[in-house]
Amino acid sequence: MTDNSDGQFKLLAVDDNPSALEIIKRTLNAAGYDVLTCESVAAGADLLMSHSIDLIITDLKMPKHSGLDLIRHVNENYPDVGIIMITGHPSIDVAVEAVKQGAEQFLPKPFTKEELLSAVKNSLENLSIRRESKHATTPNKSYGIVGNSEPMLEVFNLIDKAARMSVNVLISGESGTGKELVARAIHYGSERSSAPFVPVNCTAIPESLIESELFGHEKGAFTGANAARTGFFQMADGGTVFLDEIGDASQSLQAKLLRAIQNKEITRIGSSRTIKVNTRIVAATHQDLDILIRKNQFREDLFYRLSVLDIHIPPLREHKEDIPLLIGHFTANFCREMERESLDFSDRAIDALKNYTWPGNVRELENLIHKLIAITERDIVEVADLPATMRFTINPEKGLGRSLAQVEKEHINRVLESVDDNKSKAAQILKINRKTLREKLKKIQQTS
Repeated sequence: MTDNSDGQFKLLAVDDNPSALEIIKRTLNAAGYDVLTCESVAAGADLLMSHSIDLIITDLKMPKHSGLDLIRHVNENYPDVGIIMITGHPSIDVAVEAVKQGAEQFLPKPFTKEELLSAVKNSLENLSIRRESKHATTPNKSYGIVGNSEPMLEVFNLIDKAARMSVNVLISGESGTGKELVARAIHYGSERSSAPFVPVNCTAIPESLIESELFGHEKGAFTGANAARTGFFQMADGGTVFLDEIGDASQSLQAKLLRAIQNKEITRIGSSRTIKVNTRIVAATHQDLDILIRKNQFREDLFYRLSVLDIHIPPLREHKEDIPLLIGHFTANFCREMERESLDFSDRAIDALKNYTWPGNVRELENLIHKLIAITERDIVEVADLPATMRFTINPEKGLGRSLAQVEKEHINRVLESVDDNKSKAAQILKINRKTLREKLKKIQQTS
């Protein structure tokens, strides 16, 4: 890879149309770029082996191999090369697939000279940032998200990518992993940071009010509408709407969201006038949307609109090496907030916390640290100060003498403790509804 010590980037344009190649080459040469051209993916692969390329501009439709084939080849063999996809057959499905495969820009034909130069400039700026950040041990901007394990560094990289691109993002992860923190990091790291970030919990708004909350209403539109109201989408114009727990959205809400995203416009209840909105969507779910789609509980077309870029946040049990960092972070914050001297943890206490399974993830750890700072009078936390479920954690292959009812009881109680007895959050973690949880708790009480 070239180090560009002379300040000039080397670009490769791949298109089976010689006239299109000539226009691209002439435009970019005039702007000071060094440009190589070829008319097939195979020829492009050969040039990549013999030249240090910084950025590839590739057409989609070509004989034998497509631009998507070239993107996959580049990602597997030249991860430090930027990619722009161009096509005369633009569609949302093609854009989604191009971005998922690794393209940073998607440029539909015909494009102007200014659009081409802007796409190249943005891609090369992103490439430079990426190369500079490769040498850093932690991201420049963490936005309160703590971790330096491999799984979390991958999350940081995806946050940076999402912040640079104005595409919709779907965040997945178990309850308590920090999905809203990731959504805020994307927003405040993007060009939209000066505009509003509007969080919406899709399960907290009654079905009868959801359309009014999201899109607004006019005065007198329905009983009780004593004044006009601006909806969340319009409030976030120029910024970001965060749709939390999108997997729990009703079919009716899904249809209304799809229309708003497709048309980039909304209509207030009681009005016939459409309002254009430039609102980015970041959605989050603890559920597997692929399963919901197969069950016809979630619209596949909405899924593809939301998941142009996917970010999965790993559960805490999959990056336990971050636990000491998280303990230090939460301890410092809560000690400062509660105006007490710093609190330390013994090595054995940290080992016990690392051996725990953390059903409530980072939120559970945060709640625990808060409680320990409030109740621990000594300057150091020992194993004896931890909850019993953490002091006596049993590995899955041990404790086989317990009945299924005992295991279920212990797990339910552990989850409830992790979320401060919040039944709704506990039901989400356990992947059961509140009614089922109530029945299980009633049965536990009767047998205790």
